[in-house]
Amino acid sequence: MEQQHAVEQHGKAEPAGLEVVVTTMASDSHTWNLVFLQLLLEELGHRVTNLGACVPDELLVAECCRIEPDLIVLSSVNGHGFHDGLRVIAALRARPELARTPTVIGGKLGIDGTGTGTGTGTPARQRTLLTAGFDGVFEEGGSVLDFQSFVGSLSAGSRALSARTGALPAGSGGQPARTGALL
Repeated sequence: MEQQHAVEQHGKAEPAGLEVVVTTMASDSHTWNLVFLQLLLEELGHRVTNLGACVPDELLVAECCRIEPDLIVLSSVNGHGFHDGLRVIAALRARPELARTPTVIGGKLGIDGTGTGTGTGTPARQRTLLTAGFDGVFEEGGSVLDFQSFVGSLSAGSRALSARTGALPAGSGGQPARTGALL
């Protein structure tokens, strides 16, 4: 009689996991946020390419075209994420192969409370980022659960949302998501 061996999978890695690019933008030299995001996403069963800090726009776009990710995550800690993000999303959306790739931004996106693209969690800033082409905005001060929920709503291999929602994350009560400085 032939003996069968059971193969047991450990951890949370799943073949159906997403291919995710995690990065900062050219002006941001912080890396701890990227390590946190990478570990969080890997724990959720996704494959992560961490481009690191101070990534020039051209390199970010070139690597995303090469990798063909299911999700692009831009993280800012230095407070310049709003302005840098507008520039980067325009470059990503200008490439046909990345035009519909789900892309989110988060962390500390501003440095004062004027509501003009700086400060913490202004609805106008979040609407501007969504209108510019981001699929999600996750600012400091809230829960990681909104980000996890967004990631969980994506399917591997699709490389694009079935329909760009431009909507705010579920559970936000019509208000922009406020997520801990995880991005």
